[in-house]
Amino acid sequence: MTRIITALVLIPLVVWVVLAGPLWALLALMVLVGLIAFHEFDNIAAAQGVARSGLAGMTAGLALLFTRDPASAWLTIVIAALALMALELRQADLAKAMISAATALLGVVYIFGAWRSALDLRAINPHWLMIALLVSWAGDTAALYVGRAFGRHKLAPRVSPSKTWEGSIGSLAGGVLAAGVYAHLLIPSEPLWKVLAVAAAGNIAGQVGDLCESAFKRGAGMKDSGTTLPGHGGWLDRIDSSLFTIPVVYALLRVLI
Repeated sequence: MTRIITALVLIPLVVWVVLAGPLWALLALMVLVGLIAFHEFDNIAAAQGVARSGLAGMTAGLALLFTRDPASAWLTIVIAALALMALELRQADLAKAMISAATALLGVVYIFGAWRSALDLRAINPHWLMIALLVSWAGDTAALYVGRAFGRHKLAPRVSPSKTWEGSIGSLAGGVLAAGVYAHLLIPSEPLWKVLAVAAAGNIAGQVGDLCESAFKRGAGMKDSGTTLPGHGGWLDRIDSSLFTIPVVYALLRVLI
């Protein structure tokens, strides 16, 4: 019940921000969720013996998010990498310097790079950003119920023992169906084949994203990334699929436009 209540509160807010809200509202939401998710990522890394990047990593992430020119984002990433490497000179154990810098940069690109892609996707059409989110939301819901009812064959037992191939197929079907209905009603000018192809790729990417975060948590001996989101664990647990889906949808649209 707590999970449902949390979703009922958050989903209308996100839908309004994406489709009708001013840009500053979307940015504010991304900053808040991004910083919390990065903090949780930092905690997962720390549980595996990697030094937290803390404020340095968050600053690099915000710099990437607020890079207005998409072409300049690459320069921001390079500068962030150099800065994070330089900061590791303070490490007492230099054997950990490389892995700490690499982990910090991974967190920056993983979380704030996806948010940067979301801004660019919204600039193409807010409905496409909504589809990228819907593909994950509908897919997660379909996977839960299909997996419970029909799940027999384990998808990735080492990483996430509860996930099944049947649930994965249900996620794909649910995500694609939801995207197709949404596009038919709200952006009918888009060819159906294009919507379905992008939605399928986005859903598959989101499922991989979910498994990747599960692998990180399992490696750290953690069940959830945090406890700040009632019924869902942490914020990173809630957005892990979208962090993979959004860049893939954006990349495909750049190719297909």
